[in-house]
Amino acid sequence: MPVTIRPYEKRDQEHVNAMILWSQNVEFGVPVTIDDQPDLLDVAGVYQQGAGNFWVALDGEVVVGSIGLLAYARGEAALRKMFVLAAYRGGAHGTAAALLATLLGWAREHEIRTVCLGTVDVLRAAHRFYAKNGFVEIAQESLPLAFPRVPVDTKFYRHDLP
Repeated sequence: MPVTIRPYEKRDQEHVNAMILWSQNVEFGVPVTIDDQPDLLDVAGVYQQGAGNFWVALDGEVVVGSIGLLAYARGEAALRKMFVLAAYRGGAHGTAAALLATLLGWAREHEIRTVCLGTVDVLRAAHRFYAKNGFVEIAQESLPLAFPRVPVDTKFYRHDLP
């Protein structure tokens, strides 16, 4: 069964949180808790406002990926919470590409001109994925002033949409 992408619904919260926390803490060794990420406790209130949104990738009813677009200023947004379970990564599955295409399509439709993101050094495959998909690494000082920084992030990327 192919993976499907749809907007986040409240019923997804427990599964999204478990997937993200497992990926952060166990798979990648980034020590963060749910308390460090209050946006995950109110996805609709944080992401699904204005030009923002949040999507899940599903294999049947199982959440296997997520991605959020946090609109923080007119024409500007942050890509957040992009996670894909290891078994669904890679070109053969296309899960990450489908999530990103959904986010960028939405951004264009909602007149977002710039999407920035922050990530951590250990996510090297993610760095390659972002570069392959039109994101350019930038210095933290080059981020838009209103960009909502996350304390653990050490690498930053920018994608200007046509």
